[in-house]
Amino acid sequence: MDFKQFAEKLGLEEDEYLELLELFIDTSATDIANLENAVGEKNADESEKAAHSLKGASASLGLTEIAELAKQIEKSAREGSTEDGVELLESIKEKIIGIKKLMGE
Repeated sequence: MDFKQFAEKLGLEEDEYLELLELFIDTSATDIANLENAVGEKNADESEKAAHSLKGASASLGLTEIAELAKQIEKSAREGSTEDGVELLESIKEKIIGIKKLMGE
């Protein structure tokens, strides 16, 4: 993952992008916790809301893989299903861990 390239695509300096990425990691923890709870409780409405929030935040930073996974959870939840949520959520968490490692956290 080339942070400088992501920053340039968004018209930012690399350090500005990294600050936003740190903020995303911090705030996504809440979305992930909400999503875990909603999926565990089979609450499609809350799953959809949390996935939508995560989708938007990740897409705005160019994190398309995370955004796509969140979109899949959101779509399933909109259709009343939370069954795919657990597996997709694990993939999202793995991707965020990978980003943190690249950032040296």
